[in-house]
Amino acid sequence: MSSSIAEVRPLASDVSVTADELRVVLVDGRRVSAPLAWFPRLLEASPEARKHWELIGDGDGIHWPEADEDLSVAGLLAGAPAIGAAKGAV
Repeated sequence: MSSSIAEVRPLASDVSVTADELRVVLVDGRRVSAPLAWFPRLLEASPEARKHWELIGDGDGIHWPEADEDLSVAGLLAGAPAIGAAKGAV
């Protein structure tokens, strides 16, 4: 008897950014958060720019046009800060 595990792609469905945290809701109901310090472009962006995000593909990633930031959901789940994040923030 063979069994296989169906591959599940983590996909975002909603995003919010507070003054110090990035929060992402996945289509399967999980919620992921990370310190905003991990994402210098978002940290430096205005609150209005942080509110203007778009899903990439089916929700594989998130794009902030005004902040010129792109993040993958898989990277968030792996706990990967953006390149250039402050060393003490990790």
